[in-house]
Amino acid sequence: MEITKVIIPAAGWGTRFLPQTKAMPKEMLPVLDKPVIQYVVEEAVASGIKDIVVITGWHKRAIEDHFDRSFELEKHLEKNKKKEELAQIKKIANLANFIYIRQKGELYGNAVPVLAAKAVVGKEPFAVMWGDEFIIAKPPRLRQMLDVYKKYKCAVISAVKIESKDKLSRYGIADMEMVEKNIFKIKRIVEKPSPEKAPSNLATHGAYILPPEIFNIISRLKKGRGGEIWLTDAINELIKSGFPVYGCEIKNGRYFDTGNKMEYLKTVVEFALSSPKFSKDFKKYLKGLKL
Repeated sequence: MEITKVIIPAAGWGTRFLPQTKAMPKEMLPVLDKPVIQYVVEEAVASGIKDIVVITGWHKRAIEDHFDRSFELEKHLEKNKKKEELAQIKKIANLANFIYIRQKGELYGNAVPVLAAKAVVGKEPFAVMWGDEFIIAKPPRLRQMLDVYKKYKCAVISAVKIESKDKLSRYGIADMEMVEKNIFKIKRIVEKPSPEKAPSNLATHGAYILPPEIFNIISRLKKGRGGEIWLTDAINELIKSGFPVYGCEIKNGRYFDTGNKMEYLKTVVEFALSSPKFSKDFKKYLKGLKL
């Protein structure tokens, strides 16, 4: 089946960015002139996705407002002849069909918001992308994954090669067998292994293409690490059931983890340095600092 929906979990508290995220969603932190979640949405749309299902909470209204029309602002920009800005905000509201679901209940874990979308997704396969990280790639990461899905009729997880061994314990690492150059079949995912116990150096995270069967698996899961319900545990159960799960190492990609303070700062600096509008003056500023 053609995949038309992507779930973007965005209901978390963003505690790593407090006090900044007390009143503003972490997904709305700016990278130059766009919030993080807009980069995620734009990747999905560029990959052919039509419906964006955002899982939110009562404190995430800013996300809904961002992707909505703002007629007063549009009139103000039109009156002041700010044509470029007007075109930009109109484009945001027309990127896709946005569906918002409030996450409810007392369970925690990154599989919980996925389960919250069951009524909207139904019996269709779907994609999942986190709202606080993204990959810039050509072709887009999700497009590369969709090509694997169509070829092998399987679940697909994006994969990033971790060059530094000491960072392997931050991710879910694939125990896998190669299928072709950048595609492999996953036997299991080992969550945050020590470097000496890691089965490979490929981290499986960031984006997923999953079958509707995953919903029943999540609903039956017992609490795992930290008393939470984990998507990795559900995917391992999916593999045990015999459903094929493939990894796609993203080609020509650059991963940006904006859910981490230091990585967020690096992302902003990198985007500023590569921006035609800011790079010249920003480089001059950096060179003038006493580092």
